[in-house]
Amino acid sequence: MVEKYIFGSPFETEAVTACMEAVGFAGKVICGEISLEDGFCYSYQMDDADVIYGLGEANRGINKRGYKYVSNCTDDPNHTEDKISLYGAHNFLIISGKRQVGLFFDYPANMCFDIGYTRQDMLTVRCERADLYLYVITGESAYDVAKQFRKIIGKSYIAPKYAFGFGQSRWGYKTAEDIETVVKRYRDNQIPIDMVYLDIDYMQDYKDFTVNAERFPDFPQFVQKMKAEKIHLIPIIDAGVKIEDGYDIYEEGVEKGYFCKREDDSDFVAAVWPGWTHFPDMLNPDARAWFGGKYERLTSLGIDGFWNDMNEPSIFYSEEGIKALNQAIADYVKDTESDGDVMDNANTVPGEVRWLMEQLQNNPEDYRRFYHNINGKKVRHDYVHNLYGFNMTRAAGEALQKIAPDRKMLLFSRSSYIGMHRYGGIWTGDNQSWWSHILLNLKMMPSLNMCGFLYTGADLGGFGSNTTRDLVLRWLALGVFTPLMRNHTAIGTREQECYQFEHIEDFRHVVGVRYRLIPYLYSAYIKAAENDDLYFRPLGFDYPDDRRAVETEDQLMLGNEAMIAPVYTQNVSGRTVYLPEEMKFVKFMPDGSIYEETLSQGTHYVEIKLNEVPLFIRKGKCIPVVDAAENVDAIDLSTVRYLGYDGAAYEIVE
Repeated sequence: MVEKYIFGSPFETEAVTACMEAVGFAGKVICGEISLEDGFCYSYQMDDADVIYGLGEANRGINKRGYKYVSNCTDDPNHTEDKISLYGAHNFLIISGKRQVGLFFDYPANMCFDIGYTRQDMLTVRCERADLYLYVITGESAYDVAKQFRKIIGKSYIAPKYAFGFGQSRWGYKTAEDIETVVKRYRDNQIPIDMVYLDIDYMQDYKDFTVNAERFPDFPQFVQKMKAEKIHLIPIIDAGVKIEDGYDIYEEGVEKGYFCKREDDSDFVAAVWPGWTHFPDMLNPDARAWFGGKYERLTSLGIDGFWNDMNEPSIFYSEEGIKALNQAIADYVKDTESDGDVMDNANTVPGEVRWLMEQLQNNPEDYRRFYHNINGKKVRHDYVHNLYGFNMTRAAGEALQKIAPDRKMLLFSRSSYIGMHRYGGIWTGDNQSWWSHILLNLKMMPSLNMCGFLYTGADLGGFGSNTTRDLVLRWLALGVFTPLMRNHTAIGTREQECYQFEHIEDFRHVVGVRYRLIPYLYSAYIKAAENDDLYFRPLGFDYPDDRRAVETEDQLMLGNEAMIAPVYTQNVSGRTVYLPEEMKFVKFMPDGSIYEETLSQGTHYVEIKLNEVPLFIRKGKCIPVVDAAENVDAIDLSTVRYLGYDGAAYEIVE
């Protein structure tokens, strides 16, 4: 059952697609207390056994108890345990205990979830203004609640089948020759690959929808050359539009009034990769259609996939921020009779100046300085901040449906809000080459699925920092099962393409396992999307009465047939797993064979070498597996056989 409550005058986020009448608020909801004295405050006293699921792309565990989280889309690449905001804002959670209740707070601005942080037994949700929709969902189980929520927010985006192939990316592929080298090295080493991603270096001066003609002298021909190699090129699109005379997209946007404004109606200016930029007003339907239409400049050249970035939106600094910093430096120079070189040594920078320097990037004051035009009404950006990335990807998704109605396009984003799942997937942003981030990757997946995001994945091997061979192999073994399987890293870090390490055959094998499983994985994905279900689930969803299963956070259920339990620690020969029921333990071995062993319910230590990929198949189930292939188009379904329990059946869905 779903009940809808209205408080104040909510902004229409369009997160929920189902039509329903609101229930009158009489001081209480089914679960918890609400106060409207100082903004909005929801509180609920948790039982000791309550598990709190949800919040999508959030830090820490699957069970969100014991910390606080703030929905405030933030460009921060240092995902340490103390970070309270990441790139997405997904205000859905499930209380699972004596009650099974889901809560969706449809509010597009800063919202704090204190889940046993201030007081261990209290869940408190606060926001500044009491203008929101609250959806309360009751069900028989946490899994039931999640599926009910999925039904009211609309069907998930379905990626093309090629998007389940392996992709290679690096910030720093600057030329067509760089890309050709990557493809040649993969093909020469017979490591399967379907996609190569183009980061910001392919653009002319970081301008959206442009290609650097010197680095890519005949881009349309190059795209076709890559397609002949069965490679899809996936370019990045950033949120900021460079301010430059003669750049037609900038000039059009100014002429038509499609950029976000300051209060005085001048176009807001901030710096991102291109230098000074304007932000397209993604919440204005006309501006959204205009910006989305620009994707045709690249689709007309043969491009059939995109990744949207910097769309929190990220701000490096603003004119106002630089002005305040310069004034603080001038005041310091005047007061101290300094020679003005206060920036030469960080240790000598005075506290106020240092603070202003730190505040330049993504300064909350900047988000209060610009406005959106929504149906002729000015809306300050910080009131709707969490919707920007959603609507940038919506702009692309809606436009691509018109540009190429008969083709499925790959589309995913960094920033998001619930509702964006209908238009594209997400990747989890700029992680690090840390072992802890394999586990964080794993724990985010089911929470994102609960919020509708099925096409998800992380930067395998890690984006920041220098990786290691064993880290890449272990992370790839998890990535075998995530819908988005992409190796991506930052400029200046160690090169981490699969052919950069010794014993390349190990990488060939692990990536090859992905292709052997694509008929199963893509089928499980399609079924989850069509049935408003989850591709990944916590064990507690399937075994709610098994406390050990509920508390297990380093294993996930996959589809209706399987469980994954990746290795995420260094220098180990295996790991301990908990089986809530009898399962078939499967290992894809480096010689191409498949090891199978039936394990009883309970705890087991299983050996898993660096070049082995583990999987567990549920009792009475089976999954299809095929021969490895160098690309998705080359997968041969005539080689299919079934792993698991004899007599079980499985339907492959295309």
